[in-house]
Amino acid sequence: MTESKPNSFRNQPDDRGHFGQFGGRYVAETLMPLILDLEREYTAAKADDSFRAEFDDLLEHYVGRPSPLYYAPRITKELRKEAPKGKGAQIWFKRDELNHTGAHKINNCIGQILLARRMGKTRIIAETGAGQHGVATATVCARFGLPCTIFMGATDVKRQQPNVFRMKLLGAEVVPVTSGRATLKDAMNEALRDWVANVHDTFYIIGTAAGPHPYPELVRDFQSVIGREARAQMLERTGRLPDLLVAAIGGGSNAIGLFHPFLDDPSVKMLGVEAAGHGLDGDEHAASLAGGFPGILHGNKTYLLQDEDGQITEGHSISAGLDYPGIGPEHAWLKESGRVEYTYATDKEALDAFQLLCRTEGIIPALEPSHAIAAIVKIAREMPEDSIVLANLCGRGDKDIFTVAEALGVEM
Repeated sequence: MTESKPNSFRNQPDDRGHFGQFGGRYVAETLMPLILDLEREYTAAKADDSFRAEFDDLLEHYVGRPSPLYYAPRITKELRKEAPKGKGAQIWFKRDELNHTGAHKINNCIGQILLARRMGKTRIIAETGAGQHGVATATVCARFGLPCTIFMGATDVKRQQPNVFRMKLLGAEVVPVTSGRATLKDAMNEALRDWVANVHDTFYIIGTAAGPHPYPELVRDFQSVIGREARAQMLERTGRLPDLLVAAIGGGSNAIGLFHPFLDDPSVKMLGVEAAGHGLDGDEHAASLAGGFPGILHGNKTYLLQDEDGQITEGHSISAGLDYPGIGPEHAWLKESGRVEYTYATDKEALDAFQLLCRTEGIIPALEPSHAIAAIVKIAREMPEDSIVLANLCGRGDKDIFTVAEALGVEM
């Protein structure tokens, strides 16, 4: 599903699932045959025109793609107020929050449920943080009539009640996980334990571009519909490519989905935005690239938040979807290769950006892309007026209004 060429940034991973030194597959012996089966099945699916046709049909008629490309005039004008003369980039959004289920997660879930059916699996499991991947997984399981178990940290169950209820309405069993900080890392740990115990009939739909090979590759490929559409739409609307792409990063699926189709365009710069929580000077953040170092977690080698003994530390973010203590291995490689730059935004900056987009554009974003908007606020004022910044608006904020109200001290 991904075309590549010699000396291309898009050629990764290698046959063993490595992006440079990152990636690979570090899994229990019980899982290795299933992982190899999945790789074979995905390779076959990529060459199967009927698979691509069914995937594309569901994206168009069920998910509602292509998602719009939107020029945001009022936030552009707002940021230009404090910019030097002749400065202040045009702000554009790829509006994946308008997908069915309200986020980018559904793109990947459609692809993986089709793979599960090809492999004859009759039970689906998934992990979720903010709940959007859980909702998307429950949605595709309802669509195809498969039972579904979603593992979700007990902390996230409390702060994402609307999504928990949505999953249950869709027929999913939601299992609260109480270990660790009871967030996304812990939910993924529990899902992997379940998978090891039920390999004969169970397919694990991983929600981000991490995990053992081939998950980082296949999630990226399914999410690359975002960047392919954006590329074509931008050329049609403006006659040229954007100057800068911006996306929030937890595990990194929405970002790699936007970035990947542009990696071989040297004129297009890219910026991934991690969650800095309460700041990088303490341990209350989830910025793995800025504050971590390489290690192995959840079946792959990548940048992780860990102590000097190599023990994984807990990530923090106001966004339940960004507090994962690691990052997808392709992002780790893109950072080290220098092709993509990475920065971070704090909880406060994300909250301010959330409110800014609400009042300037009439769009309530999720807290995840609010981190990307926070980075744009800093950068756009210093860019020429004719430059174009394109951000992935990867989720809508219905799920986050209670968290935002509490943070702002507002009684609901």
